[in-house]
Amino acid sequence: KDYFAEVLQSIKRARQSIFVEAYIFSHDVTGEKILNALKDAVKRGIKVYLLLDGFGSRDLSQKIRDEIKTSKIHLLFYNPKISPYQMKRISLRRLHRKMFLIDHETAYVGGINIIDDMNVPNSKGPRIDYAAKLNGPVVNLIGRSMVKLWKRVSWAHLEKSYLPKHTQKNKLEYPNGTKLNFIERDNFRHRQDIEKAYLHAIHNAKHEIFIANAYFIPGKKFERALIEAAQRGVSVTLLLKGEMDYFFSNATRAFYGKFLKEGMTIFEYTKSFMHSKVAVIDGTWCTIGSSNIDPFSLLLAREANIFIFDKYFSSQLKKNILSDIRLGGTEILLKDWDKSHLIKRMKARIAYFFIRLSLGVVNI
Repeated sequence: KDYFAEVLQSIKRARQSIFVEAYIFSHDVTGEKILNALKDAVKRGIKVYLLLDGFGSRDLSQKIRDEIKTSKIHLLFYNPKISPYQMKRISLRRLHRKMFLIDHETAYVGGINIIDDMNVPNSKGPRIDYAAKLNGPVVNLIGRSMVKLWKRVSWAHLEKSYLPKHTQKNKLEYPNGTKLNFIERDNFRHRQDIEKAYLHAIHNAKHEIFIANAYFIPGKKFERALIEAAQRGVSVTLLLKGEMDYFFSNATRAFYGKFLKEGMTIFEYTKSFMHSKVAVIDGTWCTIGSSNIDPFSLLLAREANIFIFDKYFSSQLKKNILSDIRLGGTEILLKDWDKSHLIKRMKARIAYFFIRLSLGVVNI
């Protein structure tokens, strides 16, 4: 379904406030539509708060930034000071969350940046990515998190937060028995919360694990958890990105030989660009969000995932993953990987080595 068409409808129906967080806000066809909708909302008397990452949205021109501020949209950049000569942990901390919050009643959480991929010349097609539209009790947690972060960044910029007062009690269980949780990763109280939620589900898996993740470079705990799951008879299927957009993405392939020998099934998605960050376990647990399974997401960035405990939702997400595999997945077989992918294996080892070295340099 067209995610941005759905978001635009929610923005048009807004009555009080709109909060937006994004790693990338690109001033293209999609970005222009979102920006115009936010401007129209301001004209209707709605408070609009736009928080963008200073690195991911660095290409947003000063002209557009001035235009946004002139329109009375409250605009802030997270960690805007960027230096190519700095390799400090604090300079690598980014806002990687992708969320919309409308009137503290409706939220969108996922991995989709504000960027157009439908009108790109020479593109293979629209990217694969996921987001969830949420209503009900879990939106309270999302709203609390977004308001808190806006206040923190406003304070860092020495600006007024301009926030309306909004308080609600926190509930997470829905009348139909569905349970949802909003889990964030930050560099304070929630440093390992997303990884712990993943690990808890993997440790308790009994039948099957499906993970579709664009940037997959797991740490030792995550790697060990998957191997132990495979060793106790759990079917583990990984759908990973086949198009390596950065050299360091090749580090994902450093795990192929080991995982394949443990009986895991690995597919690379090659039909178009894959940006998914989703998982389904045992048909009852699933997650959608912004967090990759790599050092950037799990050790440095601000991330946000929804964890859903529901058979129907999990089954639908599993169907989507299987459809992605069927339409664009290429299976990686152990016999082929060991014999015919020497250059890919070398790139993988070099990329993985430099990632580990970089983590040591910044003391992670």
